[in-house]
Amino acid sequence: MGNSFGCSASGERLVSAARDGDYVEAKMLLDCNPCLSKYSTFGGLNSPLHFAAAKGHNEIVALLLENGADVNSRNYCGQTALMQACRYGHWEVVQTLLLFRCNVTRADYLSGRTALHFAAVNGHVRCIRLVVTDFVPSAPFESINAQTNADRGDSSNSKGKHEQSPLSKFINKAADGGITALHMAALNGYFDCVQLLLDLNANVSAVTFHYGSSMDLIGAGSTPLHYAACGGNLKCCQILIARGANRLTLNCNGWVPLDVARMWGRHWLEPLLAPNSESIIPPFPSSSYLSLPLLSVLNIARECGLQSSGSSSDDSDTCAVCLERACSVAAEGCGHQLCVRCALYLCSASNIPSELLGPPGSIPCPLCRHGIVSFVKLPGSPAKEIKLHLSLSLCTPCMLHSRDQERSTPPSAHEIRKNRVASVSSDLFCPVTCSPFPSVAMPLCTCDEGPSPTLESRENDTQEETPNQSQSTSTDQDKMNVRLEKTTCSNMFWGRRSCSREHQCNAEINA
Repeated sequence: MGNSFGCSASGERLVSAARDGDYVEAKMLLDCNPCLSKYSTFGGLNSPLHFAAAKGHNEIVALLLENGADVNSRNYCGQTALMQACRYGHWEVVQTLLLFRCNVTRADYLSGRTALHFAAVNGHVRCIRLVVTDFVPSAPFESINAQTNADRGDSSNSKGKHEQSPLSKFINKAADGGITALHMAALNGYFDCVQLLLDLNANVSAVTFHYGSSMDLIGAGSTPLHYAACGGNLKCCQILIARGANRLTLNCNGWVPLDVARMWGRHWLEPLLAPNSESIIPPFPSSSYLSLPLLSVLNIARECGLQSSGSSSDDSDTCAVCLERACSVAAEGCGHQLCVRCALYLCSASNIPSELLGPPGSIPCPLCRHGIVSFVKLPGSPAKEIKLHLSLSLCTPCMLHSRDQERSTPPSAHEIRKNRVASVSSDLFCPVTCSPFPSVAMPLCTCDEGPSPTLESRENDTQEETPNQSQSTSTDQDKMNVRLEKTTCSNMFWGRRSCSREHQCNAEINA
C-alpha cells in the first residue's frame, strides 16, 4: 500500500508530519505528490491517517482525506483511523471521519472490536454519541420508545424484529468472548457511557460466551452487572438494576454479582447486590449525551460541506453564533438559523439535560433554549459533495499521476455506496471471532504470579511507566473457592501473541 521506491522517503516525512501535527509540512508534501496520502509504514501498515487520528490532529486528517486517503484503510491489526480516534477520545476527528462516510461497523482482525468497543473501554462518551449517529434517526425519542414498547407488547415476533434492528445489532455486537461495549463500560466504571448505551437499547442481560472467554477471573456467562460488580462503581450497578438487570443471574462458575463483588473486595456493593436487598434505587433520567438532531445536521454537512458557506455581506444572514459564516441550516420548531459548522459542533458537544426543554435527546437552541430535535437545510444553501477518492493498492510516483488528473476523476457510485452506513448488512454482525479481547482495564489481580499488565498500560509505556503492584491478602484468598484458586494471570488473556501484535502497531504511533 504505497511503499514503492519513489515515495518511501517522502512517505516517512508525511508520517512524521502527521504524528507531530505539522500541517505546513504535510500540505507541502501532498501538494507535490497527493498519492502520498495512501502511503503505509512497512512495520505496522499504519497510514498517515492513522497517525493523525490517534494524535488528534483534525486539520491534517481533513487534509489527508481531501487528497485521497482511504478513510477505511486498515493497519496490520485491521484497525481503522476511526478506531484510533475512538481509542484516544478525539471526537472532533471522529466527526471529520464521519463526514467522509467512514464505515463504523468494521471490526479489527484481533478480537472483532469495533470503534464502539474502543470508545466504551476508555469512557469516551462523545465518541460513542458520534459513532451511533447513522443509526439514530432525528425524531422525538419518546415516539421511538413508544414504538419500541408497542412492538415488545404485541408479540414475540415483533420483539425479535426489534432486537434485530440495525441500532440494536450494532450496540450489542459482541467481540471475542461475547464481550459487548456495555460490559466494558460497566467494568471500568464509566457511568455516562453505561447510561447512554442503555438508552440506545443495549442489552442489559447479555452474557459472555460459555467458551473462549478472556475474562476468566469473572467467569464466562457473565452479565454487565457481574462486570460492574467487579469494577466497583455504585452508580453503574444502580442503573443496571434499574433497567432490568437480575441480581440472581448465575455465570458458568455459579457466581451471582454479589459473589464477584466480594471476591474483588467491593464490600460497599453488598447492600445493593444482595438478593433480598431493600436499597432504594434513585430514578435515572435519559442520558444528556443523546443527540437526536445530529444525524440531520451531519447529512446536511455531507451534502453541503463545512467550507462552502462563506461570509455573507448581509448581516441578517450571518450566523449569530460564530459571526463569520452565512446561515445554512434552521432548527425545526424555533426556526433559528445557524451555519452548518456551528450546528454540527452544537450537536456533537452539548451535554445539557433536556428534560425541561423538550423530548429526551433534544439539544437546546443557543439563542432561545428551545429543544431542537432536527435541522433542515435552507433553500439557498449550495450543494457541495465531499469528494471520495478510490484507494490505490500501490503508491504511484507523481510523474505518472498528476494532481489535476486525479481530481478531475469523479467518484464512482459504487464507492459512495460502499462507504455509506445507511443500510447495514446482517453479515457484518457475526458475534464469534477467533481471537481474544485484549483491551480490558482489569482491577489489580490477586494471584501469586505477579501483575498482568493490560494493553492500555502497554500503550502508555512511552509516556510513563507505572507497573501495577500485586495485592493479595489472606482474607480475600480465604473467600475464593477452588475454581478461582486455579485461575491465574497467565490465562486471563489467553492471546498474549495478539496483544504483542497490537502493541507493535501502536508502538509506531506512540514513538
